Amino acid sequence: MPTRRTVIARTLPALGAALLGTPALAQAAYPGKPVRIVVNFPAGGPLDIVARAVGSELQKALGQPFIVDNKPGAAGNIGVAEVARSAPDGYTVLVTIDTPFTVNPHIYQSMPFKPQDFRPVMVVSSSGLLVGVHPRTGFKTLSDLVAAGKTKGVSFASAGAGSPGHLAAEVFREATGMKILHVPYKGNAPAVNAVLSGEVDGGVLATPGMLPHAKAGKITALAVTSRQRSVLAPDVPTVAEAGHPDFVQEVLYTAMVPAATPQAVVDTLAKVMEGVLAQPGFRQRLNTLDMFPEGLAGAAAARRLQELSERYGRIIKATGMTAEQ
Repeated sequence: MPTRRTVIARTLPALGAALLGTPALAQAAYPGKPVRIVVNFPAGGPLDIVARAVGSELQKALGQPFIVDNKPGAAGNIGVAEVARSAPDGYTVLVTIDTPFTVNPHIYQSMPFKPQDFRPVMVVSSSGLLVGVHPRTGFKTLSDLVAAGKTKGVSFASAGAGSPGHLAAEVFREATGMKILHVPYKGNAPAVNAVLSGEVDGGVLATPGMLPHAKAGKITALAVTSRQRSVLAPDVPTVAEAGHPDFVQEVLYTAMVPAATPQAVVDTLAKVMEGVLAQPGFRQRLNTLDMFPEGLAGAAAARRLQELSERYGRIIKATGMTAEQ
């Protein structure tokens, strides 16, 4: 007959093993409830469209709702800060462009989060921008724009202080010494309208918003800032092809989670996203947004973001770019 001491001795190791196995079981069951995808820019834009498309595929693959929640403001900082405050359990995922992590830390005196509060799940896609001008400028090539900028100066519209278009103006200024008047607007659409109306000379803005007007002859397309030509505008040269490789600038569309999120959860999300990117239908959808699939995960994604942050930091320091410009 076993003694009480023997029973306890036999039971404790088994109980301990069960308790130690609980987190693994919980992670293996992820997700066990709906997941919130925070998008830190307004609904309807390219980032929002990508987030909803990815969320839909995650829902199909993992069997739980992935619900998009738009939290725009402060050049993306508001939505990022909200995710930074959330539990690191995989049930709040941030889908963002890179600028809150690669630009904002260099232009805001204080930030409501630290880049190290996050870890990337995947860089889903990237896109370049379209350099476009009003036809009245008479510019036919990117070199025409640069020459005018060096002599009399030009005005550029952007979607706001700290936006990719604002950064592009500083990239151009730093690389060539152009005199550029940066005119910020509240969003990409108003910035495109400013170019369209001749309120400004031009802008370096998201291709889908500019291209219909370029095809109608109301905006002159000079170049795209991506490493490869746009699938939507294959006749428009890249900035490198136009003789200005220093102008290359791409926007990264990235899924992030709080840094303490369990590795098993990150791996689950990354594996499904990798499968999503392999789908021809999803890749075609990216094409319609003038995006290229990336699929960088883990350390490779973190390295790409860090390299961009270091490059932009040097440009911002050299030009004096701030969030108030």
